[in-house]
Amino acid sequence: MTNETLYLQQIMESHKRPASVLAITSGKGGVGKTNITANLGICLAASGKKVLLVDADFSLGNLDIVMNVNNRYNVSHMIYDGKSVEEIIHSGPEGIEMICGASGLEELADLNEFQRRRLLKELSKLQNDNDVILIDTAAGISKSVVGFCLSANNVLVVTTPEATAMTDAYAMIKVLVGNRFTGHISLIVNMAHSIPEGKKTYQKIANVAGRFLNTHVYNAGILLKDERLSCSVRLRKPVVLAHPKSQITSSLAALAAKLSNSESSGSDDEGFFKKVVNWFF
Repeated sequence: MTNETLYLQQIMESHKRPASVLAITSGKGGVGKTNITANLGICLAASGKKVLLVDADFSLGNLDIVMNVNNRYNVSHMIYDGKSVEEIIHSGPEGIEMICGASGLEELADLNEFQRRRLLKELSKLQNDNDVILIDTAAGISKSVVGFCLSANNVLVVTTPEATAMTDAYAMIKVLVGNRFTGHISLIVNMAHSIPEGKKTYQKIANVAGRFLNTHVYNAGILLKDERLSCSVRLRKPVVLAHPKSQITSSLAALAAKLSNSESSGSDDEGFFKKVVNWFF
């Protein structure tokens, strides 16, 4: 590589924007959040983006199972065992990179200043090395979940037409608004029996949020109930790879395109991982 080429490369790198961060969350478990994260990641990677998936469920993470990835290391190994961020990243399908979930990471609140600085330094590399970071949060409105959501550029709330799921999705939106979240909040209705049912579900939540929270909830889309999703989990192969010509794959690809086109222009100056570390530690 010539000096001129190296210099040009440095100029281009200096103009590169940090990765856009999308947190995928739900008020209730069992609504298909992790499946959506995995398949969205693959669709975004297929569009030419460099994608990092982070399983932020620190007690019951299972993104590695859906992606058929051997979960060997996680963030705790970087903090306590001296592993670098490169060593805890796993390779997934279609060139996706992943940080897998673990057990008991919420007990890491007592880091000393050196550990905290090292954690931030290592994690900050990730936002500059990727185009999109997808955060698969745990379900519910715990401090862990809320922290990841508030630190992201955009939040995708997953619900189903069930009354309990709708109520919990609204509760999550209410918490985000109450904490002055400034990014886009989008809603995706999963496991709908029909498009009209999905539209009705979205409209109910969006109307209540507009009326009582004075906030706009974007319509990310509707995914119809499809047994191929459950089947693909048993096969440990994301549905967009197991059934590439199916309607559910087309719907997920359309969702990925919509989210990609509406991405925030980038993270703010503080950066996603800095905000996460400050929130927890």
